[in-house]
Amino acid sequence: MNTHVLTSSLSQQARALFALTKPRVVSLIVFTAAIGMLLASPGMVPPAVLVAGLVGIWMVAGAAAAVNCLVEQKIDAVMQRTRWRPLPRGEVSAAQTLAFAGVLGGLGLWLLFHFVNALTMWLTVATFVGYAIVYTVLLKPATPQNIVIGGASGAMPPVLGWAAVTGQVGVEAMVLFLIIFAWTPPHFWSLALYRTEEYARAGVPMLPVTHGKAYTRLQVLLYTLILFAVSLLPYAIRMSGAVYLIAALALGGVFVAYAVRIFLRYSDAVARATFRYSIVYLAFLFAALLVDHYL
Repeated sequence: MNTHVLTSSLSQQARALFALTKPRVVSLIVFTAAIGMLLASPGMVPPAVLVAGLVGIWMVAGAAAAVNCLVEQKIDAVMQRTRWRPLPRGEVSAAQTLAFAGVLGGLGLWLLFHFVNALTMWLTVATFVGYAIVYTVLLKPATPQNIVIGGASGAMPPVLGWAAVTGQVGVEAMVLFLIIFAWTPPHFWSLALYRTEEYARAGVPMLPVTHGKAYTRLQVLLYTLILFAVSLLPYAIRMSGAVYLIAALALGGVFVAYAVRIFLRYSDAVARATFRYSIVYLAFLFAALLVDHYL
């Protein structure tokens, strides 16, 4: 009986620690990093580099997510979409979270240094600091531009993937960075629009809290138009061909249509649908890059 209770307790602890890594968010990070790796290689990526690179990036991204959960546990406790997280529910302690993040991140960096290359490791360190410290600790509680400035760290995964294969950061990698960088504001602000009251209660200065929903709706539209233009850069620099161009035009056209609806005929349902589509958009856009690359 005691053994069963111990096993059950350890299983719950493991699930709680895993939840701290924000698996759904990190899965998109790993996906875009993988695309960066595959696009950087004219042939097959060496299996050891592919596995070590993706596992290492996943570990460090998971550690950064855990630090984010630790810093924001009081905010998470008052927001409906985050109050289920392990720290607000008391399933793990702050000390356990910090130790878990340290071990996970340390192992990830070790993998990247020993089995990939030093550049990828250092870029990953910079990404960790950018998200866990600069964005979470400094920017998010201080400025409504937190998403724009902090979006630089979120746009790094394909650059990490590119560096893992080539040992350098090329123009193509920076184009992938720009796509995610431009995608971040309309993605998060569409969420913030229908969660404005929650952010206000939590004291987080998101754009609709500080500048109002009308201004935020305009910014969503403007940044979506910027994203549409930036998404055409891979074709413009001959990084991709007609298959990607058609996909970018179609996917971007739908995103712009959502943004126009947010601006002209706003409702929480439209904002929620836009947020969900933005995730589909990024996944399909990067998938189109990959398909075009191998055709």
